[in-house]
Amino acid sequence: MAGDLLVAKGIEVTYGGGGLFGGAGHKVLHGVDVSIKRGETVGIVGESGSGKTTLGRALLRLVDVSSGEILFDGTEITHLPDNRMRPLRRRMQMIFQDPMASLNPRHSVRRILVEPLLLHGLEKNAGDAEARVRRILDRFALPDVVLDRNPHELSGGQRQRIGIARAALLEPDFVLADEIVSGLDVSTQAQVLNLLKDLSRDLGLAMAFISHDLSVIRAICDRVYVMRFGKVVEEGPCDQVFAAPKSNYTRALLDAIPLPEIDPEWLGRETLVEDIQ
Repeated sequence: MAGDLLVAKGIEVTYGGGGLFGGAGHKVLHGVDVSIKRGETVGIVGESGSGKTTLGRALLRLVDVSSGEILFDGTEITHLPDNRMRPLRRRMQMIFQDPMASLNPRHSVRRILVEPLLLHGLEKNAGDAEARVRRILDRFALPDVVLDRNPHELSGGQRQRIGIARAALLEPDFVLADEIVSGLDVSTQAQVLNLLKDLSRDLGLAMAFISHDLSVIRAICDRVYVMRFGKVVEEGPCDQVFAAPKSNYTRALLDAIPLPEIDPEWLGRETLVEDIQ
């Protein structure tokens, strides 16, 4: 791993306030510091309402920060105008929690995957773009027949892999994955997480993985940030934080895991890939 790709310093996010009736608004993030190195997978964990999703969206400039600064590959992007931010969008991708909400239900999988390649100029024509799409579908264990299907005709695991493929096709430097396995069964979770680990290794991706599931964080992440009430209460290498947590809140999260011991090998167990009939 090389130096920091994405750095956030003292960022704050406030929703509401101002407008016709004024008001201070509701502060969601309180001076959060985050750094992610090239090729590193960082977990962001916390209970519902801790601010982890808002932090992820702030890192991608999908929500505006009210204070602090964000640097991507040495460029400050905190308040970068849209016309200067647009070229960076290809390099900063997001995989959403609910693929049914993020994949256009009116479009075929072919259109969903081919159009971004043409839009960002990664391929010159639809034929070359589709050839690239077919290669990544093969890597994701998805048959070519899915190209002519719409999202509602796929299973949950298949839709999530299409969402990951859409992000990976653009050859990003940074990917934010927001609770992407929370709605999947355990075997499908393992397939998706193994896929992400392979992509991170092969493409040298920096990744932020948001989850409330500590077993998932430990299986896929190098470091972890533990959040509560919009603040980072603990940060460090996963093994260190899991073995000897310093924060009482982190201990409480670990104590809430149903199993007394987290099996670090669960992700490596072989699972069956879904077939499309």
